[in-house]
Amino acid sequence: MKVQGSIEFTIVEQSAEQVVSEMPVTDGIKNPFGVANAGAILWFADVTASVLVLGEVEPAPGMKGFPLAISLNANFLSNQTEGSFTATATFVKKGRTVSVVRTTVVGAGEKLVADITTSHVLSQ
Repeated sequence: MKVQGSIEFTIVEQSAEQVVSEMPVTDGIKNPFGVANAGAILWFADVTASVLVLGEVEPAPGMKGFPLAISLNANFLSNQTEGSFTATATFVKKGRTVSVVRTTVVGAGEKLVADITTSHVLSQ
């Protein structure tokens, strides 16, 4: 059995203290039950958080200082079959080596879909 997916999102707002992204619910992120896969939602939140920690630095393969996730705590509270999700990442603690980020993902009607906390260490 071959399974294939596709995830894409757009950063719609970026500042030193917050990043907001939007991801459409497409067939490429749905599970067999027709709702967004938890892994796709987690990836969306993690990358949004990583962009926050990176700040104005443009990521590049093999770069030093990329914010590697070392801990993820995800609470999935709802889901949906269509529309889009909005992720908002803000700092809990902005550190020189380790940063902690809270990312909330909301769906239609501003309904909370996921509340995710990630810890990131800057790669050496």
